[in-house]
Amino acid sequence: MSQAAPAFLRFDALTKSYDEVDAVRAVSLTIAEGEFVALVGASGSGKSTLLKCINRLVEPTLGRVLLGEEDVLAGPAAPLRRRIGYVFQGIGLFPHMSVAENIALGPRLEGEALPDARIAELLELVELDPAMATRLPAELSGGQRQRVGVARALAGDSHLLLMDEPFGALDPITRGQLGERVRRLHEELGLTTVMVTHDMAEALLLATRVLVMDQGQIVADETPQALLSGEGGEVAQALVAVPRAQARALAGISA
Repeated sequence: MSQAAPAFLRFDALTKSYDEVDAVRAVSLTIAEGEFVALVGASGSGKSTLLKCINRLVEPTLGRVLLGEEDVLAGPAAPLRRRIGYVFQGIGLFPHMSVAENIALGPRLEGEALPDARIAELLELVELDPAMATRLPAELSGGQRQRVGVARALAGDSHLLLMDEPFGALDPITRGQLGERVRRLHEELGLTTVMVTHDMAEALLLATRVLVMDQGQIVADETPQALLSGEGGEVAQALVAVPRAQARALAGISA
């Protein structure tokens, strides 16, 4: 019998409350090294709150998040965040900084100067011309800016990548291309990736494991194949029904 992969990331009865409302309720789960996990659910289901508890952009009310064997609350938040790659929903580049300065920001806060060759390498990883290093964010398209955001998240050589609705503001073609590139980077760099998305089709296409949230709890934990086979329960299947209906409509048009 093969042994289960050790937990790379663990949530232990994690709860986050705002006044009398539990945004996340007693979530316990483990994520193994190398998994690509999608957190899916309706708006307000708690998925972004759960993600942000990992890097302490949100402080949990009860329970623990363990990264390896270390409680993320054990030390200062800033060094923890610099160990974790994070791609913001709203891209989050500093408009007065060049592309190179944005990418190098995390290492610089650690007292490390990122060499020009490393910045060029990171830009190439996200399929951007290294000559863009001197440009300002306003000179880039939305897709290019988000690629810079991914490069910045990878600059600290972290093996944990968190993404909060990373492609939501992009047009469908750019969204698909960047999603495919991130999936390849996940494999090439040996990352463990946790992505929040409201788009079940995106989760099914990119993730190796899909967690469905509803009212602050994990209500389904399945592979994409299992979800497409009808597993996961009512809430999960309601989300799967959307891309299914779209596929049928497209098939009807082409018939």
